[in-house]
Amino acid sequence: MVFTTLAHHIDMDWLREAYRRTRKDGAKGVDGQTAQMYAANLEGNLRSLLERFKSGRYVAPPVRRVHIPKGDGKQTRPIGIPTFEDKVLQRAVVMVLEPIYERDFLTCSYGFRPGRSAHMALGDFRARAMKMRGGWVLELDIRKFFDELGHKHLREILRQRIGDGVLLRTIGKWLHAGVHEAGGLSYPESGSPQGGVISPLLANAYLHEVLDVWFERMVKPRLKGQAYMIRYADDAVLVFKEERDARRVLDVLPKRFGKYGLRLHPEKTRLVRFERPRHRGKDDRNDRPGTFDLLGFTHYWSISRKGNWVIKCKTAGKRLTRALSALSQWCRANRHRPIKKQWQDLKRKLNGYYGYYGLIGNARALQRVDHWVRRAWWKWLSRRSQRAYLSWEAFGRVLECFPLSVPIIRQRSALSASQ
Repeated sequence: MVFTTLAHHIDMDWLREAYRRTRKDGAKGVDGQTAQMYAANLEGNLRSLLERFKSGRYVAPPVRRVHIPKGDGKQTRPIGIPTFEDKVLQRAVVMVLEPIYERDFLTCSYGFRPGRSAHMALGDFRARAMKMRGGWVLELDIRKFFDELGHKHLREILRQRIGDGVLLRTIGKWLHAGVHEAGGLSYPESGSPQGGVISPLLANAYLHEVLDVWFERMVKPRLKGQAYMIRYADDAVLVFKEERDARRVLDVLPKRFGKYGLRLHPEKTRLVRFERPRHRGKDDRNDRPGTFDLLGFTHYWSISRKGNWVIKCKTAGKRLTRALSALSQWCRANRHRPIKKQWQDLKRKLNGYYGYYGLIGNARALQRVDHWVRRAWWKWLSRRSQRAYLSWEAFGRVLECFPLSVPIIRQRSALSASQ
């Protein structure tokens, strides 16, 4: 069913709610306007935005592009930052489209959806893999997905469900708004700026058609054994019971993605034997399964305390190295700030890190982070000046006044619910 009239839902009350849901501490766009500046005349600004949106006079400003470290830090990921007003309107459009697509999206999709999280995706993968006793894991890596997302294909996919001209024209304006970088303005012919409010929804709608529906309705009925998929945004793994099924799908995947203007990374897209070992001895190398990374964790088979084979996960090596380096650099750059301010910010960083990586089986990596950050903080506090050296005993007294967060396994239910 195609919804032909949707824009009428967006009124002043709708925009006020969109404004409430928009982050107020985000980075500024090309106009330099902050949330506080926009709120100074909130009703007038929202009324003007609504009138321009409904009349078609709304002009999408270009996004400001910045680059953040990616992977091991040698590469960067381009992020597009819209203006604050653009974020509000994008949030309003997402609030209209999200209920429609939430009825369409399959259960294998977890990324940027209400009520779903990365931990739920990890728990679902583990539950199914344990029940199937492992298999063959096809690890997908889409090369520059947000940069190569085809506008023509995206419009065709959207028109399958959305027939409202006002919304489609507005989305088209965002796709062609342009990118402001290093003082220059460019207009890419493909892609959706990663960092925009509406980009995750567009990406999910795109991959829902390209991968999810195709795999569930066309591929799985033709397979000999069991198979399932877990996708979080553009990160996905396909798990097969039979090696022959996995290799057949691996052969046709490049053609399927190429049809929609996407490419798979030839080195990072790989097939891993992830079958449950038959023996408990560690000397049988032929029986040793492989490992793979998903959502920042390396997954592997191991013996539980009860003596059974179970799937465990630990922080991926590159993610751990990047986190340790970033924490050390932060302590160095902020060593001259008041200790209390350093402690407050450092504690927030550790709480966020432990909150995500605090999964069962990952205690050793968390303890390594805890040890590393204490040593790094002590090192750079001792280099605040020539007279600022702290002995380890003196630093212990600092920690008594400003205790750092202790690593705790908080996310136990996500992985243990399937046991």
